[in-house]
Amino acid sequence: MMLPADSHVHSEWSWDTGGPTSRATGRMRATCAYAVRIGLEAIYFTEHLDIPDTWRAEPEDLMPHQRGFLNSAGRVDFAPFDTVGYFEAIDRVRHEFPGLRIHTGVEFGQPHLFGREAAEVIDLDLIDRVLGSLHSLDLGNGRAEPGTLFREHNPTVVMNAYLEQIPVMVNGSDVFEVLAHIDYAIRTWPTATVGPFDPRPFEDAFRGAMRSIADGDRALEMNTRRLWSWIPEWWAEAGGKAVSFGSDAHTPDAVAANFPEATAMLEHFGFQPGRTPEDLWVRSRATAVFTGDVL
Repeated sequence: MMLPADSHVHSEWSWDTGGPTSRATGRMRATCAYAVRIGLEAIYFTEHLDIPDTWRAEPEDLMPHQRGFLNSAGRVDFAPFDTVGYFEAIDRVRHEFPGLRIHTGVEFGQPHLFGREAAEVIDLDLIDRVLGSLHSLDLGNGRAEPGTLFREHNPTVVMNAYLEQIPVMVNGSDVFEVLAHIDYAIRTWPTATVGPFDPRPFEDAFRGAMRSIADGDRALEMNTRRLWSWIPEWWAEAGGKAVSFGSDAHTPDAVAANFPEATAMLEHFGFQPGRTPEDLWVRSRATAVFTGDVL
């Protein structure tokens, strides 16, 4: 079966990989080479469109190569997204890999808060796919990522606050078409202190967030870093009509990771591919998820 496009991929043009002057230089080219090798037909380089100096962190919250971005105030500060360099790199790899359809993209962090600042960096009308991401929250002591907040607050409070902010983001910005990694906060869930993450206590909050995404006529990303069957199940039941697939790859060998398993899971819940790998998968039939019967 034709694999969908990987709609969430990072290269050296994302600040959290170290940037275009780091050891990651050339990662876009290596990523394209890997995509061709595994038979992927289309890819989106959705580089981080984050606004510098807008959230706080501790050194342990960052990868070693990212800790140099912490300023004296304990905030994450890096050079703004290099739009010119990014588009030049895209042109180079398009010429080098003519058999791979290479698309532009950004992963816009907190788009409901930073639309004006982002407009000073890039014209989003020039971008093929804009992902909206919620990476940080303000629980009274300045914005921080969930991993930081889990150490400072009751994890249940943090998780519910994260999910409650998703409708605010959807209603506050119309520049993104796909909500990325709705499970982002789970990545840093404090398993060592409170045990493995169980979605059931947060089911109502997840379903509410998904309804807001569906009502806002957005697609939901199936982020394949971790496959949770309850995400497409609840998304379908919330009225979600479309999904994209994203590996969230930060290294070439992570591109399209777990895509065969993810596509099989989405087909089970009634989502079907379009005519091209770039098309969003849409839900074409209702499926009784607990019995497996098609209604």
